[in-house]
Amino acid sequence: MNFNYSRQNLQEKEKRLERAFEVIPGLTSWSVIAGMVVLSFVNPVFAAVLIIAFDLYWIMRLIYMNIFLVLSYFRLSSESKTDWMGLIAGLDRLKTDLSREEPLPGKAALGEKFAKSIHLREYKYIADNRVSLPKSADIMHLVIIPIAKEDKEIVEPGIKSLKSGSFPSAKMLVVMALEGSAPQKVKEQVYGLQQEYRQNFFDLLVAEHPQGLAGEARVKGANSTYAARLAAGYLSKKQIAFENVIVSCFDADTVVNPGYFSCLTYYYMITPFRERTSFQPIPVYNNNIWEAPGFSRVLDVGSSFFQLIEATNPEQLVTFSSHSMSFKALVDIDYWPVDMISDDSAIFWKAFIHFDGDYRAVPMFTTVSLDVTVAGNWWRTLVNVYRQKRRWAWGVENFPIIMRGFLKADKIPLSKKLRHSYKIFEGHISWATWPFILGVIGWLPAVFSGRQFTSTALYYNAPRITATIFKLASLGLLTCIILSLLLLPKKKIKHNMLNRIGHAFEWLFIPLASVILSALPALDAQTRLMFGRYMEFWVTEKQRKH
Repeated sequence: MNFNYSRQNLQEKEKRLERAFEVIPGLTSWSVIAGMVVLSFVNPVFAAVLIIAFDLYWIMRLIYMNIFLVLSYFRLSSESKTDWMGLIAGLDRLKTDLSREEPLPGKAALGEKFAKSIHLREYKYIADNRVSLPKSADIMHLVIIPIAKEDKEIVEPGIKSLKSGSFPSAKMLVVMALEGSAPQKVKEQVYGLQQEYRQNFFDLLVAEHPQGLAGEARVKGANSTYAARLAAGYLSKKQIAFENVIVSCFDADTVVNPGYFSCLTYYYMITPFRERTSFQPIPVYNNNIWEAPGFSRVLDVGSSFFQLIEATNPEQLVTFSSHSMSFKALVDIDYWPVDMISDDSAIFWKAFIHFDGDYRAVPMFTTVSLDVTVAGNWWRTLVNVYRQKRRWAWGVENFPIIMRGFLKADKIPLSKKLRHSYKIFEGHISWATWPFILGVIGWLPAVFSGRQFTSTALYYNAPRITATIFKLASLGLLTCIILSLLLLPKKKIKHNMLNRIGHAFEWLFIPLASVILSALPALDAQTRLMFGRYMEFWVTEKQRKH
């Protein structure tokens, strides 16, 4: 469907519709918070009943999410030793000899057996149904790395990870998308990296994005799109078919694990409608995890947990942060939006609407590593974390555009529209309100009730209910602590055991951190959108110790 995925250049009727949908998330969140505060004062007993009911719902959902978090981590751990290049070789010879793919020996670990069984089933399905597969020799990777003000120490580890992986770097075209407004020092370092590493790849280009192009805002998507257009011209001159190119857009601090591109190639080959698919790895924030303050560390690990849980529901998975997709699909939908901050999720929804709902994101149980926010001292880090989370929460800007698109998209099934609309809306409202209800508002009925509350049966039963909820929440917290320790980098550091014990205790502060550095930024973003105070892209300050 031909749809203008932007708030710009709209007809008057579309502008009014867009504006109405911009108001809804913020108005809903503020109504929930203000309504519960007023109710706690006017009718504290009824408010206490509602809060206990909400707590019970929340704890059931927490248990549900913890189950899928553990299952997702098990899948991630199981895939960690997979020989992706071996699987790719197996796909290349499927038509001639499927029997060469044999089960692992009996002494193999449970996780390895589990991973192998999954891939054997995929092999069998492909062979039995004569699924058309591209040749691995024809597949090429395009990697776009937007750079605004990141120093060499931030960018270079990612470049090194590209060339040292199991997939041949000679089949990678890397484009460093350099903002024209970048400091001169950064520009010199980028061109220096090009000269140093160019021979390790098919080619390594620098696309210097000029400022002030018509229709563009100061956002990462504009920079990435400029680089992708340059790559399209380059590939056309080399007569490389776009359908054989997988494009990955990475943040400047992204470091891929050695098997990432082999894993991506495998998933691209086995996916039947690969040109209508995005591929989403699990982001983990551990490049500089021991240099970050505890509140920053715990919040970013929590973001990894969220992506692990989302990976278990591929029907509603949306791209986040570093991701990959068919370059042909990217060209067909006219690249990333050039006037939106949340380009990583916007590109999914732009493709979803363009292809009339025939688009999806496939989870890949492999990781990319990024930086935890660190900025000189703890106060600057606190401010930077707040601004980063607000920028993430600004993904709510997609909601009005998606709703407008859904109203025009007659070919997308109504059930699919309703399912996705609810998930988007509920996700943003819960992000902005739940921590306030759990951490702040939940105490107000007891404060305002006085003697009225002490004469009710609820007063005598509340401690038992609260104790049960606390015990179940503690089990969920313990699960998070254990998995966060398992996700930590394996390399040895000074005082390794003490650091890990300290990290475990940092999770005790998650209720406070989730209010100040998660719900509040989300409410801030929704309020800005509600009043039409549109944000500009802000580049997170990143630092690493030498």
